[in-house]
Amino acid sequence: MKNTFGQSLGVTIFGESHGTAIGAVMDGLAPGIEVDEAFIARQLDRRRGLSTVSTKRREKDEFRIVSGYFEGKTTGTPLCIVIENEDTRSKDYSLTKDLARPGHADYTAYMKYHGFQDYRGGGHFSGRITTPLVAAGAIAMKALNKKGIYLGTHILICAGVRDRDFGDYQADFPILCDNIISMLDDEKRQEATERMKDAAKDGDSVGGVLQTAIVGLPAGVGEPWFDSFESVMSHALFSVPAVKGVEFGEGFGFADMRGSEANDCFTMNGDRIETVTNHNGGINGGITNGMPVLFNCVVKPTASIYKKQNTVDFIKKENAELQIKGRHDPAIIGRAAVVVDSVTALTVYDMLAMRFGTDYFKG
Repeated sequence: MKNTFGQSLGVTIFGESHGTAIGAVMDGLAPGIEVDEAFIARQLDRRRGLSTVSTKRREKDEFRIVSGYFEGKTTGTPLCIVIENEDTRSKDYSLTKDLARPGHADYTAYMKYHGFQDYRGGGHFSGRITTPLVAAGAIAMKALNKKGIYLGTHILICAGVRDRDFGDYQADFPILCDNIISMLDDEKRQEATERMKDAAKDGDSVGGVLQTAIVGLPAGVGEPWFDSFESVMSHALFSVPAVKGVEFGEGFGFADMRGSEANDCFTMNGDRIETVTNHNGGINGGITNGMPVLFNCVVKPTASIYKKQNTVDFIKKENAELQIKGRHDPAIIGRAAVVVDSVTALTVYDMLAMRFGTDYFKG
C-alpha cells in the first residue's frame, strides 16, 4: 500500500475514518522552519467546513506534533502529526458493509484487501484522511511564504454558478481564507450556497471546479518529460478524494484556439522576463517560467447521497438496493479547496527542495 508522496520531502499519511487516530509523517523537512500552530489550527478549521452545507460530523481536530519539533521550529528529523478521532458513528455502516455504495471504494477496497479493510466511514479511503494532509500542508505553506511564494484556491464553478476569475492575487487570497465557501464574488457565493442547500433538500449533491494560483515561483522548477511540473502536481492532485480531472492554464480550452492565440509572447518588464498572456499557466516544457502557475481541478459531486440507489451485495453476489444513512456534505468542494492548497504546498516545497536543495528552506 503506497501512502507516501514526495522525493526530497516525503509525506506519509496513516489512519482510518473511524479508527483511533489519523496522522502524517513529514520526512525531509529542513531544520529551523517555524511551525505556526495557530495557522495549522485555522487551516484545519477551513477543512472542517462548519457551515449549513457541510457534514454534521463535528471533530475538534486537535492535533499533536509528537516528533521533529522543538522550541517552535523543525529539527530536521521526521515530524509526526497525530489527530484523534472522536465523533464517530460506526453503527451507521455495519448494516450495509457488504453493499457497494455507488461512487465509493467499498468494492474495490474489498477486492484489493480481501475483506480485511476497515469499512467504517470509508476507512482509509475516507476524505477524513485529508485532515493530516492539511496540517502538514500548513507547515509547508508557511515555509513557502518565507520565500515569497503564495498560493490560493477558489471555487471557480459550483452547481452551475461561476465565480469571477482571479484578479489581484495579493487581495484575493485573504478573501478565500475568510470564507468557508471559497468564492471571490459575494453574490456568486450566496447563489452557490443556495444551490447546495437545494441539493441537500433533495437528498442529493453537487460538484464543481476549483481553480488554484501559485505566485512567486521562480523560473526553472520542474523537469522535462516524466517529472514535469504538471506531471508531479497532477500526481498529488489526483490523490485528493473526488478530484477527477486536472488542467493547466487554458487546459482543454486549447482545443478551440489557434497557435497565435495560445502562445504567450515574451516581453521585458524592467529587468524581468515575463509573458504578455498566461494561457500556458506559467509552465513551458514542464518547467516554470516565473509567471503565476494556474490550474483547475474538477471535483465530482459528493458520492454519499440519501436517495435510494441500485447496487450489489458483493459477498452474496446478488443485486440489492441501498439507502445510506450517516452525516454527509451536499457539496465537498468547499472543504476540498484547502486540501488542494495543502497538497499544492507540499508538492511545491518538494520540487523546490529537489531543485535547490533542502537548505533552501532552512531557518
